[in-house]
Amino acid sequence: MANETTAVERMLAVAIEEARIGLAEGGVPVGGALFAEGGLLLGRGRNRRVQEDDPSIHGETDAFRKAGRQHSYRGTTMVTTLAPCWYCSGLIRQFRIPRVVVGENQHFRGGVDWLRTSGVEITVVDSRECIDLMERFIDEHPEIWNEDIGED
Repeated sequence: MANETTAVERMLAVAIEEARIGLAEGGVPVGGALFAEGGLLLGRGRNRRVQEDDPSIHGETDAFRKAGRQHSYRGTTMVTTLAPCWYCSGLIRQFRIPRVVVGENQHFRGGVDWLRTSGVEITVVDSRECIDLMERFIDEHPEIWNEDIGED
């Protein structure tokens, strides 16, 4: 169990680093990373909706794109600092990504329950660092946050 916790923490650290970069760029601090079985990093990314003026660049989709084409995603793990939205949840289901590690889902539940009932293994870490990043961002940029979650 200790090795599993260490692996989850290591993978989440990559996504947190991406979220911090995104925040420093003026964007929504959501980072993502896609890992192969055994922990090999395939791709990492961040929400760049604001930076690129592109509503389709979420942390998970950016990591997925940067991972490049894979023959199969069945042994992979998607890691994200915030619960995946419906768009990203659809990507996870479409490509049959079997595991998702979520840094936090207190600020946004997204498609976590749907993914879980669809057979995706969900691990919610409740990372204080992820929670604090989102709280700071929401307090400082409520208009961007509301736009990001479709509440504008």
